[in-house]
Amino acid sequence: MISGIRLIDIFVWGLKSNMEIDKELLEELAKNVHDQWSRERIAEGWTYGPERNDALKQTPCLLPYEQLPEIEKEYDRNTALQTIKFLLEKGYKITK
Repeated sequence: MISGIRLIDIFVWGLKSNMEIDKELLEELAKNVHDQWSRERIAEGWTYGPERNDALKQTPCLLPYEQLPEIEKEYDRNTALQTIKFLLEKGYKITK
């Protein structure tokens, strides 16, 4: 923990880097990724359904992020993590 911020070493996530990422930031970005995905699906006419059905445009993932199964959250976290990694590798700094 640095200055009260929980950090993770992104090498743990399978990346070849020793950069550290704030876990709370990663989770907020993952939620944002899911929320944006949900808005896009809803705009395309998708609705919640217990199983994915492309013909009916139904998906079980149209839930609030907090209610998603852990495997779906991991997908969103990975997307967020790759975005953060890209920005850091390009020399951008993330500050609060």
